[in-house]
Amino acid sequence: MSGTAARERAQLADVLAAHDPDAPTLDEGWTCRDLAAHVVARDRRPDSMPGILLPPFAGWTERVRRRIAARDYEVLVAQVRRGPSVSPMNLPVVGDFVNTMEFAIHAEDARRGEPGWEPRLLPADVDELLWGVLSRLGRVLLLRSPVAVTLETPDGRSARLSGRGEPVTLRGPVLELALYLTGRREAALVDATGSGDALAALGKLNLAF
Repeated sequence: MSGTAARERAQLADVLAAHDPDAPTLDEGWTCRDLAAHVVARDRRPDSMPGILLPPFAGWTERVRRRIAARDYEVLVAQVRRGPSVSPMNLPVVGDFVNTMEFAIHAEDARRGEPGWEPRLLPADVDELLWGVLSRLGRVLLLRSPVAVTLETPDGRSARLSGRGEPVTLRGPVLELALYLTGRREAALVDATGSGDALAALGKLNLAF
């Protein structure tokens, strides 16, 4: 696993360890225990992964996750921290372009599930990697966007993600933009500018990830 993914995994484990297992998260209906179980299932039960994206398999994915969630919470967090010994999720390309972003977002899911959180400043290498991921993944997430979305960061980076419809600009730090584009709009510190109709149209788009 890449260095960035390994550090973000450790960050996620630290956040989970600092929270009560029944603490809420940004993932609707999930507690920190549920979130930890999701990561462990993703790591150790590749047979359950298709249901994350494919509805016909979602029931099996959820049954596997619930069985894992019944484990002692400290054990779950330790398994999150340790990760899989052998898994497709350990391939370098997955570590760089999937794991780093997933762990960073899930850490914020746990951190921001309750009031009192503060924004997190990403390490420079994680920030740079996530910007690259967003510039690619964002185009996929916005394939059905009815508006033309451009991302901007406070330090001057910019990426056009969709090209049709009225323009909307999303401005904020990279982690906040990642949260916004993966369906965590209300918790993301992003300034969205555009016409009222354009913003309303973007708001109706399902960006769950």
